[in-house]
Amino acid sequence: MNWSALTLSLQVTIVATIILFVVGLVLGVLLARFHIPGQIIFETIIFLPLVLPPSVIGYFLLLTLGRGSPVVEWFHINLLFTWQAAAIASALVGLPLMIQSARTAIANVDQVLENAARTLGSSELEILWRVTLPLARRGVLAGLILGGARALGEFGATLMVAGNIPGQTQTLPLAIYDAVQARRYEQAQMMVVVMTAVAFVGLWCVRQLERPLDKRKTVR
Repeated sequence: MNWSALTLSLQVTIVATIILFVVGLVLGVLLARFHIPGQIIFETIIFLPLVLPPSVIGYFLLLTLGRGSPVVEWFHINLLFTWQAAAIASALVGLPLMIQSARTAIANVDQVLENAARTLGSSELEILWRVTLPLARRGVLAGLILGGARALGEFGATLMVAGNIPGQTQTLPLAIYDAVQARRYEQAQMMVVVMTAVAFVGLWCVRQLERPLDKRKTVR
């Protein structure tokens, strides 16, 4: 078992999940509650990582984070071939899952309850925090779990922007690839079991979050 790769994968996934929660929740609220000019184009761009090959996503990230990009020129931050670049790549591929789930959950919140809070003098931020998000929490949490699981398993985009440096940027999926290439099948099998178990637990949690909704639909 490659413990350094497992530790790094968990570190990358935690940071990616934080990014998913903040960015995904903001965009989920925006898409669920507001209609902006060019929204269809905006949504299409957001969901492109679901259909684009990871190598294409990695190439776009190379352009965004590489030399001559605004990130380097304005902020003087070089993220290529670091674990932080792996976290950004992982968050990007998991973001559509988080946004879609959060947007659906927020859109399904009864606006009568939100309007009632407005008549009582609550601000929009208070309504979001005290009414909308508590009612949509199952969908938001499900999207966060799905996005985090997808981030944990990211391979192609991570390889392009972070490389495959053992102990520095080699995540568990990359370590599995290396082990298979080197014919260390027993080590690869152990890591595959770990990845499969994590994915199973994540999907099981999502299904548990969706069960109350399924029951309500059945009763109706």
